[in-house]
Amino acid sequence: METPAIARPARPNWIVLWGSLTLTVLLIGLYLALLWAPEEATMGIYQRIFYTHVPAAFTAFVAFFINLVASVLYLLRRSRLADAWAVAAAEVGVVFLSINLITGPIWAKPIWGIWWTWDARLTLDLVLWVMYVSYLLLRQLTPRGDLQPRLAAALACFFFVDVPINYMAIRWWRTQHPQPVIFGGPGSGLAPQMYVALAVCCMAFMLLGYVLLRLRLEQEMDRHALDDAQRALLLEDVGG
Repeated sequence: METPAIARPARPNWIVLWGSLTLTVLLIGLYLALLWAPEEATMGIYQRIFYTHVPAAFTAFVAFFINLVASVLYLLRRSRLADAWAVAAAEVGVVFLSINLITGPIWAKPIWGIWWTWDARLTLDLVLWVMYVSYLLLRQLTPRGDLQPRLAAALACFFFVDVPINYMAIRWWRTQHPQPVIFGGPGSGLAPQMYVALAVCCMAFMLLGYVLLRLRLEQEMDRHALDDAQRALLLEDVGG
């Protein structure tokens, strides 16, 4: 009996181009953050963690927004592609939020004298991480079928509410976490070289997030194709 061919998505050789571009921008960002940007007056060298900490959070929030949009599209259209985007974006978001949560305490210890405090921003960050990890666990532990992606999509719409609240936390409440230096109002801001370094680092992290998202999306679509092939084989066995 012949095995049905697995339909695979077209794969242009994009990884070399985007991988090279991402590596180049990452190296430029590393140089700007560690050597070119001026040292902050009060925190000294420890402030340079900022150029990893903030871009990681920004990339995670963008990934979770993609997860939200894809989840809504799935609920409206039951599109496999939308579901694949949703799970890929959630995984990328968790990776970058993990970087944010790891670099935060490393920065906090020499500046605050403590690794962690349960203020609004830090707590909301941790809650966000727990929610999206639970989203991924749900997808792994529940049987495949219509219910799994529908339940995941509904949870994703609920979980994303944490993102804007998290972003606004240091504007709405007085917290241990520093007040915003970008769009923070009068008296806030960065030195021009710091802005440039931050912008390049954000671009580098976004490019890395895009590459990871594309790779994970292709894997997820391959999984769907493999599932289709297995179903076709089962139908042939039953029909034979």
